[in-house]
Amino acid sequence: MATTQQANTGNVGRTVAIGAATGVVAGLLANFVRKAAVQAPTAFAGNWDKALAAEHAAALKIFDLLEKTSDGNTGRRAFLLMQLKHAISKHAFQEENVVYAMMRDQGLTDAADHLNHEHGYVKQYFFELTEMAKSDPEWLPKLKEFRGMIEQHMREEEDDLFPKLRGQLSDAQNKHITAAMNKEGLKLA
Repeated sequence: MATTQQANTGNVGRTVAIGAATGVVAGLLANFVRKAAVQAPTAFAGNWDKALAAEHAAALKIFDLLEKTSDGNTGRRAFLLMQLKHAISKHAFQEENVVYAMMRDQGLTDAADHLNHEHGYVKQYFFELTEMAKSDPEWLPKLKEFRGMIEQHMREEEDDLFPKLRGQLSDAQNKHITAAMNKEGLKLA
């Protein structure tokens, strides 16, 4: 009788271990799939500069949704602000760790430092908007001020600095930046 109980206990332990291992593998796989889905629009946009421009457009769409909220839509504002913060944080991580670094390597140090400096103000706006009550009548004007700063930053990148950098680089270097940028994006996706 004792050996039957020991065998059953061993089978239960093995079953629990297999179940736990399966759960861990499924969780890791689900996380990878989620990350790939978040990074996919950037990866499919093509070259690094087009991908960053697509991320700019996606962020502006979230701004549009936020601007349509009223002071009473506090839950929606909080949720959309969280989405915007995640999207822009991932985007900035890619720029700072790959694109701005390459700009410095290519002699565009002042421009890279300027853009990086502006990212500090992006964080300041996120802090202020997060700390403000979402029902505060000044919340939406602060958001619009933030959007104006972001749009100017985007135009400077898309219209001037990114084309300048892209033109200075070989096709192989541009492909390398695209791959490196997508790799960085997966880290925060």
